[in-house]
Amino acid sequence: MKLSALAGAVSAAALLAAAPAAFADHHGGGHGQAAHSQQTIVQAAVASPSHTTLVAAVQAAGLVETLSGPGPFTVFAPTNDAFAALPAGTVETLVQPANKATLTKILTYHVVAGRVAAADVIALIQAGGGSAAITTVSGDTLTASLRGGSVILTDENGGVATVVAADLMQSNGVIHVTDAVSLPN
Repeated sequence: MKLSALAGAVSAAALLAAAPAAFADHHGGGHGQAAHSQQTIVQAAVASPSHTTLVAAVQAAGLVETLSGPGPFTVFAPTNDAFAALPAGTVETLVQPANKATLTKILTYHVVAGRVAAADVIALIQAGGGSAAITTVSGDTLTASLRGGSVILTDENGGVATVVAADLMQSNGVIHVTDAVSLPN
């Protein structure tokens, strides 16, 4: 499997300005997403019609309790379309009990300890001269960069995921929605 990466070029102002509208489009929410929600990351994902596959995967991996905990966590949350773009049968295979360890590694590859806002990611990219290595909860690395007006993540396999909505603040962290699934080595 290939690991998607978050890489993109966008100014902090453009990313932050676009985040509330993009979240509303993907999640049926309103404006002002920078305000903290009273929901946990898991509750927000469950409420999102664009993240039913992610929720099913989190349930199959037994991560609901962890991601409902105090955190804080930053989650790069792939959409249903991102999961659908994986090779046929991948999701169905991963949610089987025999593949729980692999599924857990993939899902925790999308999680960073702490609350990392878009401005923080962009500051890391700028401080890193155009890219920033982000260590995930799985112990693997995503490389963040800016390209074509978007923040993108590049996984260890060269896969790319674009952040399509940022700074969805929840009670126990922040969600950044991505258009691809990142897969660790």
